Amino acid sequence: MSDPRPEEGGAAAPGPSAGELADRLPDSSARGIAASMTDLIRGGELAPGAALPTVRALAARLGVSPGTVADAWAVLRKHRMITTLGRRGSIVSGPPTVAHPVRYERVGDFGDHLTQDLTIAAPDPALLPPLEEALLAGARTPRLNDYARTAVTPALLDAVRGTWPFEPEAWLAVGGGFEGVHLLGQALLVPGDRVAVEEPTAVRLLDILDALEVRTVPVACDGEGPLPESLTEALAARPAMFLSQSRAQTPCGWSLTAQRAEALAAVLEDAANVTVVEDDGAGPLAARPAHSIGAHLPDRTVLVRSYSKAYGPDLRLAVLGGPRDIVEKARVLRTYGTGWTSRILQDALAHLLTDEATAGHVERAARHYERRRTGLAGLLAERGVPTRNEDGLSLWVPVADETSALVTLAARGATASPGSHFCTSSAHTPHLRVAVSRLSEEAASMEATAELIARAARANRPR
Repeated sequence: MSDPRPEEGGAAAPGPSAGELADRLPDSSARGIAASMTDLIRGGELAPGAALPTVRALAARLGVSPGTVADAWAVLRKHRMITTLGRRGSIVSGPPTVAHPVRYERVGDFGDHLTQDLTIAAPDPALLPPLEEALLAGARTPRLNDYARTAVTPALLDAVRGTWPFEPEAWLAVGGGFEGVHLLGQALLVPGDRVAVEEPTAVRLLDILDALEVRTVPVACDGEGPLPESLTEALAARPAMFLSQSRAQTPCGWSLTAQRAEALAAVLEDAANVTVVEDDGAGPLAARPAHSIGAHLPDRTVLVRSYSKAYGPDLRLAVLGGPRDIVEKARVLRTYGTGWTSRILQDALAHLLTDEATAGHVERAARHYERRRTGLAGLLAERGVPTRNEDGLSLWVPVADETSALVTLAARGATASPGSHFCTSSAHTPHLRVAVSRLSEEAASMEATAELIARAARANRPR
């Protein structure tokens, strides 16, 4: 369903004058103005698209400072009830709403006849380990059904501690990697902050940053991770956070090397206001070893590691480890909601991480994913379409024109993710992100997929 809210480029409809609106705002404090405006918008008395008087004009009629009205407007903007159009003033957007993860949700509506979905790099269910024994082990967790909030169970901590690339002060089990990143963003950022982030990066991370109302500062990357010189440039914007994927990066498939981690830490050494958040979304499925900026800056680095792709998304589990004060902020935020991650699931994951049979299962799955990724990459290279992903569940495919490529795929029953959704700026070359995790390894099927993607990559808009 399309969003009925007014577009920023559209013309505003006539709205109330400063005097008319002031007469309907009985409480002239910032909180009172915001509350009254919310009631008027919810009740339909201020319709979507209606122009609002200027901050100064309304402040003069209310007998308050412009800062008081500006504070109320900030609250309304936060909940997407009004939109500010620069010099053209502000307009009503509509009743309070929640931001949607538009990059993740909006791939494009090309009909309901699609037969090959290459958009979501989700694990292949056939390659996930069985959970029966693990869940039985989880059900035997100590303190079962105790309301005490457990940041991480002893069994899970024992299972993950030796795999961490640095020694954290504190740990927290969370409901997946993206929840971990979101919690850290809520704990550490305020609207208007800047966040240095890889260009391109995962759509879910960009959606999280959008929801937090922060501004992104792009950092260029190569096959070893973010470029130190690009991060140096980004630090000039005084970001509060550097958000980076440390292994099997989405969408480009690189993993941070030990040398690059050290070089990035050196750049960040004097930027004491910057917290480093590393997202390891591949976890045990990654082909490359785990290296981290935290090995050099442990007092400012938090690593979030997801176990969903290796052991199953229904476990909903990730672990974050880092400085005590930062992890504690994330833990406190959880007390307003779920409070803690199920001890049953935590100890089920601990069983999987320490079970030899499961380890062999995960290793076999990783080999299958590698065959699918390298197999499709090789066939595309033969057709003149180079890709450089060295790890992960997807390929970053250059195309002549993004829209034409998507239409070409859709006309033949397939879809992939538009590369523009993974980028923070318009200065990017057109790409598609193609998921390979559920591809058939049968030769004829792989050939057909490669031929289709290569055709889409060459498609261009007619002049």
